[in-house]
Amino acid sequence: MSQEGPNWEGLLKWSLAHSDGTLPTRNLSEEDRKWFMEAMQSQTVDVVRRMKEITLVMQTPEQVLESQGVTPDDVEGLLDELQEHVEAIDMANDLHSIGGLVPLLNYLKNSHANIRAKAADVVSTIVQNNPRSQQLVMESNGLEYLLSNFTSDPDVKARTQALGAISSLIRHNKPGIAAFRLANGYAALKDALSSENVRFQRKALNLIQYLLHENNGDCDIVSEMGFPRIMMHLADREDPDVREAALRGLLELARDKADGTSGRLSEDDEKLKQLLEERIRNISEMTPDDLGAAKEERQLVDSIWNALYKEPSSLRERGLLVVPGEDAPPPDVASQHFEPPLRAFSARDASKGSTQQKDDKPPLLLEPGPSSS
Repeated sequence: MSQEGPNWEGLLKWSLAHSDGTLPTRNLSEEDRKWFMEAMQSQTVDVVRRMKEITLVMQTPEQVLESQGVTPDDVEGLLDELQEHVEAIDMANDLHSIGGLVPLLNYLKNSHANIRAKAADVVSTIVQNNPRSQQLVMESNGLEYLLSNFTSDPDVKARTQALGAISSLIRHNKPGIAAFRLANGYAALKDALSSENVRFQRKALNLIQYLLHENNGDCDIVSEMGFPRIMMHLADREDPDVREAALRGLLELARDKADGTSGRLSEDDEKLKQLLEERIRNISEMTPDDLGAAKEERQLVDSIWNALYKEPSSLRERGLLVVPGEDAPPPDVASQHFEPPLRAFSARDASKGSTQQKDDKPPLLLEPGPSSS
């Protein structure tokens, strides 16, 4: 296939020749500046053109695509490509401008589970730490579609991806959190915790912890709904990520109880103490390698114990909280949220200002386009 678009090889050679680290930077000549800007503009135009082509495919009825030989795998491939483009925050916001956001959200109701899952994954990328796109998705009823898939999709992968998109949509988004709570989101999260799919459980636990950290008044709600006992059960699971995620949620409840606002863990205090003692015993029997892997779990267990009983756990006495070769633990492990770095700065600024290619020859529109990265 003949190469179209900007001459990236030439651009790379030019960049290396003008910035090899051995010479001080210099002002670009007008000719060099013009050539460079034209190359960058050409790439931007190509990406927007490609996003418009993908939008056209998403707007085409499923039966028409099938009649033209476009398979569900082909559509997934297009969504993969679209996801690469919208990783750039400007392109994510441009998707709505070119008419692509609503067709993408409509793919959440596609008859193919993999397409529903992939569409949710793309939505998650679009709204991640992106207040403008969060607002656009909310205004386009995207949360409603995602909640429907999260609560009732027969495919667990589609449910999991929908939950991931919801988490990205409502983080640092007070209207989104309020809408999630009004839609009985906590009941859906409780149901997710009963799943046998550990990835689904982890995503649910991580969102619960985030919501409790942001709105400690919700500790009453989750306690009344029976979350503490469920989280204690999950904190004893074999999967280490599930254990840690459950312990992070229990730490939020323990800290809230320690504030003296209520006795939210009072009915389960003895069971929680037994759980912590069991985790301490298990940690004490770990090999050095396992201890290194369980660093956050050790810190969480000690933090919960300290919050409830106002004293360090026996992990400190046994020298297991900080093992040789480790730095001292940070004062607050639970506040370390999994915030992707790509758009974190943008989200914080906004919050301050407001309260495969296939072997078979594909149809023309499916020809791979340039990456925005």
